Amino acid sequence: MDVTEAKIIVRNDGKLRAYASITIDECFVVRDLKVIEGPNGLFVSMPAKKLIDGSFRDITFPLNNETREKIEKAVLGEYNKTVKIEEN
Repeated sequence: MDVTEAKIIVRNDGKLRAYASITIDECFVVRDLKVIEGPNGLFVSMPAKKLIDGSFRDITFPLNNETREKIEKAVLGEYNKTVKIEEN
């Protein structure tokens, strides 16, 4: 599995830094990932649905750490490029 494309929309709204969409193996798209500023730095939050009780449940998510790391590397790499371009 490879992330073949990552698109970023910068927001900077509270802890939310950006929304992201990724394409996996040029054939499957996941939208509404979030780049969040956490206590230990940036991380990628998977798309989630708010439940009746106010809690959230991920709609899509990686099944193992290797896949999560690939997604985070692609999204955060593209986020850093986008922010650098916008600063110039």
